[in-house]
Amino acid sequence: MSMLTPPGMGGQYRITGDKYPRMRPPRRRGRLVFAVVASVAVLGLIGWGTLQLIDAFTGGDKKTSASGPRAECRTKASTAAQVKALPKPGEITVNVYNATARTGLAKDTADELKKRGFKIGNVGNASKQYDKKVKGTGILLGPASALNTSLPVLATQLTNTEPRTDTRKGTDVDLIIGDGFKALTQRTAADQALVKLTAPEPTASTKKSC
Repeated sequence: MSMLTPPGMGGQYRITGDKYPRMRPPRRRGRLVFAVVASVAVLGLIGWGTLQLIDAFTGGDKKTSASGPRAECRTKASTAAQVKALPKPGEITVNVYNATARTGLAKDTADELKKRGFKIGNVGNASKQYDKKVKGTGILLGPASALNTSLPVLATQLTNTEPRTDTRKGTDVDLIIGDGFKALTQRTAADQALVKLTAPEPTASTKKSC
């Protein structure tokens, strides 16, 4: 054995000249790791491809969202204006009756209502049913269809009146003046009350958008 031979080599490797034998570690472990990594990568690609095929045939998330639109749709609130369908003063015929002891009250009141755009029908004294029996400002009397239409419009012209309905035919309404009546509401205030009465009311509604 030469002095240049590394210990433990026995006589298998001998150094000749100025070169040493190459000593490399075994490559079995490196190959095993590479094989494991390659297997995992292949399995991942196979799984990803399978999922893509499933999505292609089933529609993926689109089908899921389409199956339950109510749960995923956004609810939006919008405000819509609802206009009251009330007649104009020119479309209302008013009969004016005086149930008080004051003379000429029915005619004066009828003339003022005419100036404010109302149509005037009969003018005179109230019937025995109401004569000297109305203690308040007055009674507004008309058919059932006028309770929420013509009578509220006429009520803007005087305060503290009592609306009533009867079984009459037609659309005319009566103003029966009582002892508490002094005059019609001032024109400006009456016009403002009429505008407020016929103004559109906002109504909330909900809409869903997907």
